[in-house]
Amino acid sequence: MKDIRIAIDGPASSGKSTVAKIIAKDLGYTYLDTGAMYRCATYLALKNKLTEENVSLILEELAKHPISFSRDTSGNQLVYLGDTDVTLAIRQNDITNNVSWVSALPEIREELVAQQRRIAEGGAIIMDGRDIGTVVLPDAELKIFLVASVDERAERRFKENKEKGIPTDLETLKEEIAARDYKDSHRKVSPLKAAEDAITFDTTGISIEGVVTFIEEKANKIIDKG
Repeated sequence: MKDIRIAIDGPASSGKSTVAKIIAKDLGYTYLDTGAMYRCATYLALKNKLTEENVSLILEELAKHPISFSRDTSGNQLVYLGDTDVTLAIRQNDITNNVSWVSALPEIREELVAQQRRIAEGGAIIMDGRDIGTVVLPDAELKIFLVASVDERAERRFKENKEKGIPTDLETLKEEIAARDYKDSHRKVSPLKAAEDAITFDTTGISIEGVVTFIEEKANKIIDKG
């Protein structure tokens, strides 16, 4: 058996994070939430009223408030900026609606990708995002690209937000997700796309358990070969 690196990519609310966390727990792997890292950068930008003209200042804030992850007593992931717990703060609508422009800044991506690669060097890791298989871990042993209809993804995000107490309108969510898809797939730096050797899997109408089973079967075949 060998430890492998698993890259899961896909558009907003395609189920990446949910399945990645379950698979990491099942395999005993480390889960790295790359999306949360870009949300942290966005949080710092908005908190300090910084724009794309202030990239160096955003980088300074990231250096002053390093991103780290831990878990609560129930095993849920917590996200920190320095000593501050920003787990819920980075999931608010203003962060969601601004993360695309922050994550499109080359200098921000370069810094966070460098951090992600360092963490992944030892293997036994699963990462999800929009460019893990194409940019961050192009030599990952398993690459999955998840897709789902806009309607289904909006329903998922609506349910998540409702559970977290975040006020949301379903139709607005559909518009925001469609707009996010366009921004992410048309940005100049690391656009959203499947790696040539990725397995594309449409999760529309498929349960989380079904997606997890599909990916774990692929992963175990590679692990057992090692």
